[in-house]
Amino acid sequence: MADKTVLTAEEAAAFETRSAESRAASDTFIPGNVGAYNQFWMDGGKNVTGDRRTALIVDPSNGRIPWTPAGRQRLASDSARYGVGPFNTYDDADTGERCLTDGLPFVPLQGYNMNYHILQSPGWVVMLNEMFHEYRLIPVDGRDHVPPHVGQMLGDARGRWEGDTLVVETTRFSDKSDFLWRATWRAARPSLHLVERFTRLDDETIDYQFTMTDPDMFTRPWTAAVPMTTNQAARGVTTGPMYEYACHEGNYGLLNIMRGARTEELDR
Repeated sequence: MADKTVLTAEEAAAFETRSAESRAASDTFIPGNVGAYNQFWMDGGKNVTGDRRTALIVDPSNGRIPWTPAGRQRLASDSARYGVGPFNTYDDADTGERCLTDGLPFVPLQGYNMNYHILQSPGWVVMLNEMFHEYRLIPVDGRDHVPPHVGQMLGDARGRWEGDTLVVETTRFSDKSDFLWRATWRAARPSLHLVERFTRLDDETIDYQFTMTDPDMFTRPWTAAVPMTTNQAARGVTTGPMYEYACHEGNYGLLNIMRGARTEELDR
């Protein structure tokens, strides 16, 4: 849909129907296969957003990430390994399976645990991501970034106000490029520079946009827009408060991935 930025009302309705059918089909039980999460755990929403955009990426206009050759090669490598292995050590599982992080920005791509809780206090903005129970503590008091040699998994964020828009600039990412990331474009790496913009449009809507710059991975900066709302019912997701998501490093799933891999080796 590179030349089509918006769905028609009819196309949006058809898309919602196909999505419902796909969710129902994904619950089919396959004997001998342990499977993964069924639809009981998923909460991906049932309704197309009001703007009916075909892509979150708004720049470039074709809705595609502008990979460099090295970035595209890394994407292919990560995609080939994801969910396949080999699983010889915990490093072979992706950062999400290890309950570390899926990286920045916090974009709801998983289909579950997609809530975002934003708190404000004098001098600070706190953002809690439901997935992995991640906190971002963002000072808005004008302080400098940490020294360049102090790398952090989620970078070092600094916020400022431009009118009614909260602008968050994040740099100083640690070099975790050797880790396996579910979404390669969100991998922590020192060359990444992330700028996010949060603008409240009305009582229940925030216009959230982010721009990623990384000459090692992208041929140019690119921007995506993710509409945020407190009106959960409008998106067709579960309504109510956010509860703790107790994912932790060293979880049973990680241990059983290793056990399963060793069992498969013995069966060959």
